[in-house]
Amino acid sequence: MKILIVEDEIKIGQSLERGLKLEGYETKLVTDGDVAIEEINTFYDLVVLDIMIPNTSGYEVAKKIVKVNPKTKIIFLTSKSTLDDKLLGFETGADDYISKPFSFSELIARVKAVLKRENHENTIRYRNILIDLSGIKVLVGEKEVNLSKREFELLKFLILNKSHVFSKEELIEKVWGLESEILPNTVEVFIKSIRDKIEKPFDLKPVIETVRGFGYRVNQDD
Repeated sequence: MKILIVEDEIKIGQSLERGLKLEGYETKLVTDGDVAIEEINTFYDLVVLDIMIPNTSGYEVAKKIVKVNPKTKIIFLTSKSTLDDKLLGFETGADDYISKPFSFSELIARVKAVLKRENHENTIRYRNILIDLSGIKVLVGEKEVNLSKREFELLKFLILNKSHVFSKEELIEKVWGLESEILPNTVEVFIKSIRDKIEKPFDLKPVIETVRGFGYRVNQDD
């Protein structure tokens, strides 16, 4: 899982980065509010966020996160420890709030607990793409993408099985069914349509990659 650390005290930030990496998380440290806002265009599972940072407050960063990537979890880690500070933090969108000074073991326990929570049982996420299974819709950030039913099912299947490479024939069987008379080359048409609707308009890195000689899979660089 990917964690963004927003902390302007370099020693604390570097300590957090080292500790979280030892726990198996992929991390990135930024020390500036404006840089943090730029960074949230990339999907992170969790943001560990200080409130008092240069150029803008952690509260403003949290508001942007909620708007751009609502599935991203937020933990405020800050010296602002009054009840009003905490209430404002939770109102802004925090999933948890830790006051400095803190113990690293407590932080890790809170991180693990927050990352286990699911906001919605009927959603799938990949980067900043959200698949709403109950509403049968796909969102990139906050914008809905108009996919056909088969495009929706194909994208959902590939993301749910993103560690696997599927041939065209396997995709036909899994998505269209054994009785389907669809031709393998038609799969290419659907893949291209998904790419045209999701990748190009939002300037995203490739979502579905072609593995030459084998088939297709979701890009592992997520």
